[in-house]
Amino acid sequence: MSRLRAGVIGAGSWAQAAHIPALLARPEVELVAVARRGPEQVAALKERFGVETASEDYRDVLDAEPDLVVVSSPSAHHWEHAMAALDSGAHVLCEKPMTIRARDAWQLAERADQLGLHLVMSFGWNFKPMVERARELVGRHRLGRVESMMLTMSSQTRELLGGDGTYPDADPLTTPEPHTWTDPELSGGGYAQAQLSHALALGLGLAGARVEAAFALTVGADGSAVEMHDALALRLDGGGVCSVGGSSAYTGVDDNQHHLALEVVAEGGQLMVDVGRERVSLFTPGHGQVDLDVGPEDGRYDGQLPVNGLVDLVCGLRDDNPAGGELGARVTEALELVYRSARSGALEVREKHR
Repeated sequence: MSRLRAGVIGAGSWAQAAHIPALLARPEVELVAVARRGPEQVAALKERFGVETASEDYRDVLDAEPDLVVVSSPSAHHWEHAMAALDSGAHVLCEKPMTIRARDAWQLAERADQLGLHLVMSFGWNFKPMVERARELVGRHRLGRVESMMLTMSSQTRELLGGDGTYPDADPLTTPEPHTWTDPELSGGGYAQAQLSHALALGLGLAGARVEAAFALTVGADGSAVEMHDALALRLDGGGVCSVGGSSAYTGVDDNQHHLALEVVAEGGQLMVDVGRERVSLFTPGHGQVDLDVGPEDGRYDGQLPVNGLVDLVCGLRDDNPAGGELGARVTEALELVYRSARSGALEVREKHR
């Protein structure tokens, strides 16, 4: 069989640290085209990875007729780039957040379904074995309607979102461009977009929940252009409530391990997932408590897993997508409500456009 042709749109620091190495490591894949801004950076990409097409114009990636495309450009461009890739006939991996506007996210999810193409969001924890086993556990013991959900997260983004540094997982040879993270017109916001998108994908994905309304308190640090810490109160479809706390930690804290924990209380039982402490536990009144055997490092983030998930889907090596477009859209609409509330100071309710 011929190898899958892959392209990358937005081949910045994170793409070079995670997505491109993951593509190059798959024998089924040939990296044929990359795009990013800056002629010097494009030339460096071409030399470093030996790729045939390297350009500042994302359309040159699509002209190379890729079978799959990674969209890792600034968030404000995700809709344009992902939609163009889907319309070209390519399967797509899209970095989080999916888009800034919920309407755009739902359009992408619907377009992928219409075309029969795989759309995978870069929610790496959703592909971790401990989370996949938690999903299987929930599937066997149906929790039913969610009454309460709690999500907490902290990660080493203080320097990055403050505009004066990088982050531990960035490519060591490529400095992240600060404005892609700190310009709200490009990023859509700060910590909630950059990191709580992961937390929401974990919680909403495992619980099968959707956010109906949000009240948000957010705060930055001196001189920061985007928020660095979030305290969110969410109302879920069906009447459940969800609290979310997120903080930009200092680089070096706890060996740069992300802290991310979820607790769900539902009508059928209680689920606890803590990736930082590497714990998965489910309690149901009829069966008692089940604690999964989770090993050291099982919860540490792996940015290559979403790429491998997409390749596996395209090759028929897996048939489930734990980070699909529909989940990406549910996360985006939650974040849209969060930022609307942060601006208005009021409870914001989801528009009934779906």
